[in-house]
Amino acid sequence: MAPLVTITKHTTASNPRPHILYTLQVTEDGAKQRVVDRRFSDFVTLHDTLRDPFSIPPKRVLAAIFKPSTWVDDALIAERKAGLARYIADILRSPQYSHDPAVSQFLATETVQRPSKFDAEDALPSTLSRKAALALSAKDFTSEISTTAAAPIAAAYYPDWSASTFTPEGLDYSKFDILFFAFATPNSSSTLSFGTGSTAILQRLVKSARNSGKGTKIVLSVGGWGGSYWFSQACSNSGNRTKFVNSLVNAVNTYGLDGIDIDWEYPNSPGAGNPFNSADSANLLSLIKSLRAALGCSKIISAAVPHLPWLGSNGQPLTDVSAYAAQMDFVNIMNYDVWGASANPGPNAPLGNLCGTSKQPQASAQAALKQWTTAKFPASKLLLGLPLYGYVSQSTKTALTGSLMPSEEMLLLQKENVPTEDGETDVQFLNGAHSRPKHASREAEFAAVANLSSWWGQQIPFSEIVRSGALVKRADGNYGQGGGFTMGWDNCSDTPFLFNVSQQTVVTYDDTWSLADKAKFAKSSGMAGCFTWSLDQDDGLTLQNVIRKNLGK
Repeated sequence: MAPLVTITKHTTASNPRPHILYTLQVTEDGAKQRVVDRRFSDFVTLHDTLRDPFSIPPKRVLAAIFKPSTWVDDALIAERKAGLARYIADILRSPQYSHDPAVSQFLATETVQRPSKFDAEDALPSTLSRKAALALSAKDFTSEISTTAAAPIAAAYYPDWSASTFTPEGLDYSKFDILFFAFATPNSSSTLSFGTGSTAILQRLVKSARNSGKGTKIVLSVGGWGGSYWFSQACSNSGNRTKFVNSLVNAVNTYGLDGIDIDWEYPNSPGAGNPFNSADSANLLSLIKSLRAALGCSKIISAAVPHLPWLGSNGQPLTDVSAYAAQMDFVNIMNYDVWGASANPGPNAPLGNLCGTSKQPQASAQAALKQWTTAKFPASKLLLGLPLYGYVSQSTKTALTGSLMPSEEMLLLQKENVPTEDGETDVQFLNGAHSRPKHASREAEFAAVANLSSWWGQQIPFSEIVRSGALVKRADGNYGQGGGFTMGWDNCSDTPFLFNVSQQTVVTYDDTWSLADKAKFAKSSGMAGCFTWSLDQDDGLTLQNVIRKNLGK
C-alpha cells in the first residue's frame, strides 16, 4: 500500500542562503509517520528522473521578484504547497511510478543529493534580487520571465449531457489538463444532489481519465446558472456549511476526484432569480476555508466567476480577495454572455475595449484580468474562459454594435417592472452564466444556402454553425464563410460574425483566430491558462487544439 503524503507546513533555512523547505508528513501502514523536508528543486529533480506525465508547480521566482514582498512569498509558498502535494499524490496513485526507487529515496528521511550550485527557485523571493537570481542560476533564466507558468493549463467543462456524443471512453485526455464535470447542485438540506445518471457518467469519466495515463484532473463543478438556488442557505451558518462541506468531501472521496469547483451564480446577487444575502461573499470565504481544511492541500479548489470580484456586503465588488486566493487554486473567469441575441448584435466574449468606446468597459478579458489582479488575486491563479458557442440574432445589421449599451431586445432576465432610482427598469444580464445550450438534433442541409432562422434568439454551438454550412473548414484549419453568409470582424472587441441580410440573420461567435488571440493574451499576461465552456460544442477538437497551441502546449 502506497504511503499517504500531505504538505501543510513549511519552514525556512538560512544556509547556503535563505530558502524554503516544504514539510512532508509521510504516513505508512495507516500509523507509522515521519517528517521529511524537501526543497522545490528536489521535486523538480524527482520529476526529471521519473519523466512522469504529472504536473509540478511552474518556476516563478524571477517573475515574483520584480515585486519582492512578504505577500509574494506567501502566495508563492501556498501555491507550491498545494501543487507539490497534488504532484506527489498523483505519483503515489500510479502503479507505474509509486514503487520506483527514486520515489522511495525521495520520501526517506535521509538527505537527498543536491547539485553544489544553489537553485534560485528554492530562495525566498523577498530576499533575492533579480540580479542575484540570475547570478545563482545554473543557466540563463531570462526566457522564463515571460513564461511565468511553465505548464499553462488547458481545461474544459464537461457537462453531464455531453456523454451521449462525447463519451468519457472516447475522449483524448492528452488535450485536457483539467476537466470540470458539470454539475452537482446544492439542495434544501445543504447537501449535494446529482441529476439522474450523472454519477454513473462521472465514474466513467474518472476511470477513463485515470486509465489514459495523461494526468488529467477531474474536478466536480457544483452549481451552475440553474443550480445555484440553495447556495446562499448552504453557506449561511456554520451548521449548514459543515453539512455542505462534508457532502463535498464525501463526493471527492467517493468518486476519486481531484477537487471541487464552486459555480455559485452569484453571491449577493440573484443570478437566475436565486435567494441572496449581503453576507454571501463572507460566507463563501468561510466555506472555502472549511473546504480547504477538510480536503487538505492536495486537492483543487476553484470557482467560476464573472468579470468583477464577488460582491461585498455593500453590493460593490470586493477590493481585496487575497484571503480567498490563499485558499484557492484558481478562479475561472467566465468571459462570455456579455451580449446575447439582439436586433443590434454585439460580441459574446470581447477580448477588450479595443476602441475605447464600450459602455460595458468592465466586461472583457482584459478588464477582468485587471479587476481581479487589482483586488489581489494573482494572475497565476486566473483561468480565462473561452466560449465554444455564439448567438443567433434576428437582425439585418452588417456590423456589430458591441461597443454600445445593450438594447432592450437582448435583455436576458428582467424583474417585474421594478424601477430603479433613475426610473429605469431594473435588469440583470447573464454575465458569463453556465447555462445549458439548446442543442438541436438537426441534419445538416449542405445546400448552397444555410438557414439559421430556427436559432433566432438562442445560443448556438460552434459545431452547429459548421454543420449548417454557414462556416466551412478550410485546408489550413481555419473557417471561412459559406451557405450564403458573409463573414465580418469587429475590431473593437476582436470578434468574428456572420450575416445574411436577406435572411435577417446575424451570428456572433468565436473561431480559431479569436480564440488564438485570447489564449495568447492569457499566456502573455501570466495567467494560469484557459478553459472552455463547453467541450461538447467544439468541432471535434479543432478549437481546443488552437487554444493549446497558443498557450504554448
